[in-house]
Amino acid sequence: MSAALLEVEGLTAGYGAAPVLHDVDLTVRPGEIVAVLGANGAGKTTLLRALSGLIRSSRGRVALDGADLSGTRVEHLVRRGIAHVPEGRGVVTELTVDENLRLGGLWRRDRSDARAALDEVYELFPPLAQRRSFAGHQLSGGERQMLALGRALVGRPRLLLLDEPSLGLAPKVTGQIMALLRDQRDRTGLAVLLVEQNVRSALSIADQGVVLSLGRVVTRDTAEVLRDDADLRHAYLGF
Repeated sequence: MSAALLEVEGLTAGYGAAPVLHDVDLTVRPGEIVAVLGANGAGKTTLLRALSGLIRSSRGRVALDGADLSGTRVEHLVRRGIAHVPEGRGVVTELTVDENLRLGGLWRRDRSDARAALDEVYELFPPLAQRRSFAGHQLSGGERQMLALGRALVGRPRLLLLDEPSLGLAPKVTGQIMALLRDQRDRTGLAVLLVEQNVRSALSIADQGVVLSLGRVVTRDTAEVLRDDADLRHAYLGF
C-alpha cells in the first residue's frame, strides 16, 4: 500500500473560541478518493477550510508527503499541489470562462505546460470550450461547477479538496462530475477529499469514507462497507 499523501492527526479547528472539529484523524493516499460524509453541521466544510489554510487549527497536525503544513500560507499550499473547490463553486462571474481558467495557472512557471493544462480542461469539458468567451454569470449551474473544477485542474493538483460538487445540479450533471473525478483518479493519480451530501453518488466513486458527526469522526471504512452498513446509514447518512 502506498504511503499517505495527506495525513491529518488530532485536528481541532473552528471559528473564534468555539471548535467545530474535535481530534479528527484521516489519511488520503495518492490516487484515492476519500468521501467525507455526515449531516448538515457535522463539520465537513470546516474540515476542508482548515486543510486549505482558510482557518487556523487550534490543535493537531496536517502533513503533505510527511511535511508539516502548520502555518503554511494558502498560496504556498497551492504551489505544494493542494487545490480547494469550495461550496458555491467560486467562479468569478465578471470574468470569461477562459479568464477564469487562466487564473488557475497564473502561479505556474512552466508556461507551455500551463497552456497544455488549459487545453486538457477544454477537452474534459466540451461545454466550456464552446463558451470560452462567455462571462461566468452567463453559465448554467452545471457549467459553473465544471468551470470551478477546471480552474482547479489547470494547476495540476495532487490533492483536490472538493466541497459539495453536486449541490443544486441535475442528476445527469452530477453523474458527469462524479465520472470525471473517477477518471482523473484512474488516469492521473489525482487524490480527492470529497465532501458531499449526495451520499450515494459519493460512495459510488469513493475508495474510502469518513463519517463525521458533531465534528468528530464516528467511523471510517471502505466505501463498500459503508454502503452496506444499514444501521450506520440510517443513523448518520439519512438513507
